[in-house]
Amino acid sequence: MKAIKNVGYLLTFLGFAFFIGSVFTGTHKVTTATYESWIQSKNIKSEYFINHTQKAIVDKEISTWELSHIILNQAKASNQYQKSQTKTDWNKIIHLKWNKTSKDFIYPLARASVIGWYSNNISLWFFMTFGLAIIGGLMVFIPDYKLLGPAGIKNNGIFQHSATNRGIIGFITAFFFMAFYVLLYFFPNYIINPILSVNGISHFLSGNDASQWFLYGVMYCSVMTVFAVRMFIKYRHNSYQLLRTTVVLFFQIAFGFLIPEILVAFNKPWFDFKNAWPLNYTFFFDYNINNLINSGHLGIFMLVWGIALTAIIVPIMVYFYGKRWYCSWVCGCGGLAETLGDPYRQLSDKSLLSWKIERWLIHGVLVFATSMTALTLYVYFAHIESWKVIAFGISAYDVQTWYGFFIGSIFSGVIGTGFYPIMGNRVWCRFGCPLAAYLGFVQRFKSKFRITTNGGQCISCGNCSTYCEQGIDVRAYAQKGQNIVRSSCVGCGICSAVCPRGVLKLENGSNTDASRTQVNDILLGNDMDLLNMTKKNS
Repeated sequence: MKAIKNVGYLLTFLGFAFFIGSVFTGTHKVTTATYESWIQSKNIKSEYFINHTQKAIVDKEISTWELSHIILNQAKASNQYQKSQTKTDWNKIIHLKWNKTSKDFIYPLARASVIGWYSNNISLWFFMTFGLAIIGGLMVFIPDYKLLGPAGIKNNGIFQHSATNRGIIGFITAFFFMAFYVLLYFFPNYIINPILSVNGISHFLSGNDASQWFLYGVMYCSVMTVFAVRMFIKYRHNSYQLLRTTVVLFFQIAFGFLIPEILVAFNKPWFDFKNAWPLNYTFFFDYNINNLINSGHLGIFMLVWGIALTAIIVPIMVYFYGKRWYCSWVCGCGGLAETLGDPYRQLSDKSLLSWKIERWLIHGVLVFATSMTALTLYVYFAHIESWKVIAFGISAYDVQTWYGFFIGSIFSGVIGTGFYPIMGNRVWCRFGCPLAAYLGFVQRFKSKFRITTNGGQCISCGNCSTYCEQGIDVRAYAQKGQNIVRSSCVGCGICSAVCPRGVLKLENGSNTDASRTQVNDILLGNDMDLLNMTKKNS
């Protein structure tokens, strides 16, 4: 069995090595037709830029790095030239903000001009990257079924391993995660070869060439599937965890990936039916509303569904089942955290300071998202162009861009996933997700869900607190026999799964909760009146 795991590690390493290596290799040849088409699509008017760039890149075999470097430098030089000619800061031929230039300007030309081995052998390249990594991952996890011994949760040296206790392997993994998200969000022109590897799948599903977001979707579903197998093995003694993992995996693959791509194949809007505002912060942007309205009856249904999901379905479901129905059973972000992030759940900070930071940050993001959406809807219904200044030199477009950059990209992606090996698997869900904050409000004050405790049986082993991904000191509640009604709790149920005495239980009923709380208070002596009454009656 160990030999199989070692081979699995080797294959996984090779898959990642080929994937990373493809970022630093690749060849492009820009033809005259490709170049002219690109110039027209970007509406470039500068003769200086056109002449100098054309001489430097057309009909020449150059690397991705050279192509990007030439275009960026010529764009800057062209803007300086125009400024010197007009005596004004004429900066309209290219939007030169660093987070815009590569993905919106350079990427289309690089994507259209790629040549070489990768573009001619996409199926083989998919196997050498995704294939080897998937097969290797399965070979690593499946033997655990025998190696782990009897079913049940054991710490298994998680605090002694470099990968799961902020060791060198953990920091290398975090760097890889963050670097990938930076390239995905801001510099997709450098990951064209990985994008090409999934081109065949994209053509099969929607008939379109793969984009960086399609690559991300394939990676997301692949990683969740492989690590779901790990979850099935690790928590095989707990039917709740088996069912929960299956459901969240289904929602991500079906509703988060396949259905949206199939909709595109039928010329319908790409739409994730499970993605609710404010997590889906672009839902009320003018381009999205207009796109849905102009897409016929199905588009109108999507618009109505999105509003109903946020305003009606979400609070009703939270009232009956808590935020766990979404955060732990439906949400793709939660699904990745519960599968890929499970080895890192013990790294979540349980301190009081961390809790205070959490409350300020996550509610601050919710306020930011709400304010941005209110401004967006105002300019939409007032028929004001989003780029026009509203007040203090700020436009709705500026606010949308700030939110998209700082929250939608840096926080949710680069930090949210990249910090798994450093701060635990729910960094985004705990500190930044505005939908989690919204669900938490309802759960804290108007929900039947809570985790009930039986303090009389608690042996203070600490497993529950160790494995809580939301930074809740569950043991402190268990020792006092107090129900856990924290707004941050996502109801994953792992604390209950790892408890050796059955102290914790996920429940959805106020009557049951009240009676159980009274029993716990008697056992712990927390309610002296109730205890004295019980003695008197006996």
